[in-house]
Amino acid sequence: MNNAIRHTWVVSVTMFVTLFAALSIIQVALTEDLNSDPNNARQIYNDRGAPRGAITVDGSPIAESVPAENSNFDYQRVYHDPELYFGITGFFPIAAHPTGLESELNEYLSGHSDSQFFDRMTSMFTGETMEGAQVELTLDPELQRQAYDLIPEGQRGSIVVQEVDTGDIVSLASRPSYDTNDLATHSTEEYNANIAELEDSEHVSPYYFRPINSTIAPGSVFKLVDLAAMLESGDYDPDTVLENPSELDLPDSDRTLPNFTTGICHQQTESNLTWIVAQSCNTPFGEAAMDMGEEPLRDTAEDFGWNQELNIPLSTSASAFPETTSQADLAYSSIGQGSVTATPLQINMVSQGVANGGTVMHPNLVDSIRGSDLQLLEQPEPQVLGEATSEEVAGEMTEMMEAVVDEGTGQSAQSQSFDVAAKTGTAETGNEGQVHTWITGFAPADDPQYAVTVVYENIDYETGHSMTGPQMRQMLEAVIEP
Repeated sequence: MNNAIRHTWVVSVTMFVTLFAALSIIQVALTEDLNSDPNNARQIYNDRGAPRGAITVDGSPIAESVPAENSNFDYQRVYHDPELYFGITGFFPIAAHPTGLESELNEYLSGHSDSQFFDRMTSMFTGETMEGAQVELTLDPELQRQAYDLIPEGQRGSIVVQEVDTGDIVSLASRPSYDTNDLATHSTEEYNANIAELEDSEHVSPYYFRPINSTIAPGSVFKLVDLAAMLESGDYDPDTVLENPSELDLPDSDRTLPNFTTGICHQQTESNLTWIVAQSCNTPFGEAAMDMGEEPLRDTAEDFGWNQELNIPLSTSASAFPETTSQADLAYSSIGQGSVTATPLQINMVSQGVANGGTVMHPNLVDSIRGSDLQLLEQPEPQVLGEATSEEVAGEMTEMMEAVVDEGTGQSAQSQSFDVAAKTGTAETGNEGQVHTWITGFAPADDPQYAVTVVYENIDYETGHSMTGPQMRQMLEAVIEP
């Protein structure tokens, strides 16, 4: 009798241990594989209808899950002020892969990250529905609204604002935009129609966000990279006098490099470097680039962030400084034409780096990530991306950028509240009558707090130039406390 009881007890314990082990393996070791299995229709169905965590700005949700009505899914993803945040949040569709932060931070928002393991175990045993983590962004909602409203409807524009000492992004706005709610619909038919319409658009894309993915010619704002390389070489200083011909003959080429005809560079056939920067003359920079060679320019550009993709945690497109094929190519690259490209964020990183004494900070959009119980799961710390130049050179560059605003091409950015340091740029596009118009800079010049970049793509010169400077000033005055 005792043997029978003992045998029954052993079998029961063995079965219990086996079942517990199998459950543990499925719930822990195989969870990731099972969840990512494209044939796991039940998991896909559960994920699409689960209560994802909110994406918030200043504590208010810009993306959240609410109980669904008249749907086979329990929850519906809803976006607030989608025109302001469309390229940041991205969208979470039923019938396709998510984009934007919905994709990049999906593990947290869905509750599947390693740091949420115990929350998952608790919900499994209690039967309660688990909510994903809440992601708080670094953005300022008022600045984001102001930046968006400054960009006229119908124009292709971007405005970027970063904290100088941390690299945190406080505004990242762009037009044209679209309503991400149209792509979060539970109707596959509606989704297919709406995504097809966006994919056919020439001006906005559901997979592309202009401030971080538009790699276009930077024009003369790229001269800040040249300037850093020139000053670091020791062969130039703010008072160095350089020849300033109206046109530069390029070696082994039938091409010439002219000064911008709209400016006043023609008034001086030679001048000091500060005046040349202020008036954005092309020929002295082309000559200096050919004298220095490609390597110093490439190295400096890469120290500022060129030729690399970043995760902020949105995935950015790499700004390009490709190998040049000739001296003529190098001369045009030095003025931000030829094969050189940059995103608006990349150009803002140059201003941020100069303002920060030569230290470029890694751009960042996330302030914190908290679990459903508001327990802190992650809080990114400021991270140095690179040392682009010395503090001394950054100081000299700041003084020359102040001259751009005081007496040069950036006078429309002048503020009555503080001194502004800036650099303007106009890039030819190959389309007659259309240019890319840029301005980038920071303030206060003597104690930099924020860096701002404004750019308009494929616009006529007069219209673009009339907007960039004043809009940068307005953004700086809005973000800097008097």
